[in-house]
Amino acid sequence: MLFIYSCLFMHARISHKTNNSVSLLRKMATPSSRSCAGIIFLLSLQLIAIAGQPHHSCEPIEANDKDRIEFAQNLEFLEAEFFVNGALGIGLDAFAPEFAKGGPPPIGAKKANLDPVIRKIIEEFGYQEIGHLRAIVTTVGGIPRPLLDISSENFAELFDKAVGYSLDPPFDPYADTTKFLLASYAIPYVGLVGYVGTIPYLANFTSRGLVASLLGVESGQDAVLRALLNEVADEKVVPYDLTVADFTNMISELRNNLARCGIKDEGLIVPLELGAENRTTYNILSADPNSLSYARTPPEILRIVYGGGDEDNPGGFFPEGANGNIARSYLPEHH
Repeated sequence: MLFIYSCLFMHARISHKTNNSVSLLRKMATPSSRSCAGIIFLLSLQLIAIAGQPHHSCEPIEANDKDRIEFAQNLEFLEAEFFVNGALGIGLDAFAPEFAKGGPPPIGAKKANLDPVIRKIIEEFGYQEIGHLRAIVTTVGGIPRPLLDISSENFAELFDKAVGYSLDPPFDPYADTTKFLLASYAIPYVGLVGYVGTIPYLANFTSRGLVASLLGVESGQDAVLRALLNEVADEKVVPYDLTVADFTNMISELRNNLARCGIKDEGLIVPLELGAENRTTYNILSADPNSLSYARTPPEILRIVYGGGDEDNPGGFFPEGANGNIARSYLPEHH
């Protein structure tokens, strides 16, 4: 028992400075400290499991194919607007305004200060998301674009929550390439795990084919972003005393905490307990103990993208809530 208290005291001292247990685990080298890392890791699993108790269900929901796909369209809107605006300074309305179905333009969208190569990659991602919207509208009809908040201020609030204190100066995703890639890290993976969680419950062949194809490209985007960030994982994010890997670990930890359903999200550096076959702390792809993709339910996703851990309390990227029957069913006016 004394050993556990010593471990927790050591963890608290370092976490007070970095608020990042994963970066702590990465730096541990001695046998005793590795034992501490294992204990802290197991305790964190228990705490996250406790957070996922009723009112916050982790069970699959009942819904038809159309509603499930239209729920996912909310994330496609978010990605399309963030990527196209970030690369070009113009959004969906400049390319395919009909897909918005009269929904409002996003808050705070603007062109990012990207290097030429990354700008072309992000531009392509944006065009891919427009294609995804077309595929969804063509197949199931689609929903109006929800009000999206992709402002610097909203991202600053998100990153403050991730690190556990107010960054100074506030985090600005549009300031440079590294910060935009970190902000991008916070988005596509949520849609990816949502698609993984959706496919087993789709009833017809057309729906499964569409979502499988969407998942393929979303997975590719996430892999590209993680690979680009991995190249600079050990570099400090100017002007903060945190590395790129630190930020990815903190964002992933925040999403796990918000979703309240255990560990389904991992940064670029993990303890051996989460590494592939428990043999590496290197984590270029986020996956479960069998290296299979994690899955999330719609309520879990809403808890993350609303930024507060509750599917019935809009905020974050969706200040007025996501659209479609599934998302709207959780709002107070429907109860």
